[in-house]
Amino acid sequence: MAELTSILRRPPTPPQHLLVLLHGWGANAQDVTALAEGLRFPGWAMAFPNAPFPHPYAPDGYMWYGFPEAGTLDQLIGLDQPDLTESRQRLRAWLDEVTGQLGVPPERTIVGGFSQGGAMSLDIGPQLPIAGVMALSGYLHRAIGPRDRPVPTLLVHGTQDTVVPLQAAWQAKAQLTAIGTPLTYQELPMGHEIAPPVLNLIQSFIEQGTKLQESE
Repeated sequence: MAELTSILRRPPTPPQHLLVLLHGWGANAQDVTALAEGLRFPGWAMAFPNAPFPHPYAPDGYMWYGFPEAGTLDQLIGLDQPDLTESRQRLRAWLDEVTGQLGVPPERTIVGGFSQGGAMSLDIGPQLPIAGVMALSGYLHRAIGPRDRPVPTLLVHGTQDTVVPLQAAWQAKAQLTAIGTPLTYQELPMGHEIAPPVLNLIQSFIEQGTKLQESE
């Protein structure tokens, strides 16, 4: 199985933490590196993988999996198809490689993403011993259950999102809360986007998580 291509940014000194950001459907790693320009985390490494599959319509875009035709949010729960299975396996293998390469343990790693990247974060994050999960305008494509870990999670969604309806955030919130997840939840008056206030929420979420780790 081929490795994921990715962009990796290292701090001047050996990193103490790692932030992984996953792009959405039809985008690429470069898109989320631009997002990271607005974040300030001294001592953090940042990694941005490209999804493994070329997007059918965007020449420079990638996707984590293809969507079923006329699929609804409820139909996405329990999604089981070969491209998703492969993306899940390749993403986890890539994450193991990157954390090993940087010398940053999973316990000091946060995985987040936008839209389909947020869905992938919610997929693998609760099954890993990581420090946090962030889903920005994301959704669930599998049910969260008792076998999942209550990993601290940030959910941010736009009330005017016409691509991934707000109900997706409510659904994720309910399932994560049911397993005792420490949850930071915020609805904002925006569409399917990462508006400037989202960056402030990301900054606060990661800073709080970092302080908790350093106090342990």
